[in-house]
Amino acid sequence: MTMPALAQGLGSRLPSADEKAIANQLRQVIAAHAAGDAKLFALDEEKRQTEITLGPAVSDLLMKVLRHIGSGDAVTLVPVSQMLTTQQAADILNVSRPFLIALLDRREIPHTLVGRHRRIKADDLFAYKEQRAVTRSAALAELAALDGETL
Repeated sequence: MTMPALAQGLGSRLPSADEKAIANQLRQVIAAHAAGDAKLFALDEEKRQTEITLGPAVSDLLMKVLRHIGSGDAVTLVPVSQMLTTQQAADILNVSRPFLIALLDRREIPHTLVGRHRRIKADDLFAYKEQRAVTRSAALAELAALDGETL
């Protein structure tokens, strides 16, 4: 039996046109109140109004998720305490699984063994990803400076 597209999580499919429009609309509503605590009002099953106050951190995170959905990207949230398989980690870094295993073998990313299988804590993977981005930015800045000197 197949599952209708709307019943599948957005991490396994692209958002529909309606979902993109709703995400963009909600993002605009939250952005309009981003200076302070944004308040959302929702109706429960009995049509009673419930107030939800979003703090700045939750508003910011929600805005980022909605921006991706509104752009048509699939979105998957990964708790930082989650243990990832090598394939999941490779997918997050956008590298091949053998390349990731080489990083693990060189101890560039901490990991644990569960039986014969390597597991990577999401927090460690994201720390590596952030460090790699900082290193890459510094290298690009250095190249730009060198290019500027040759002119």
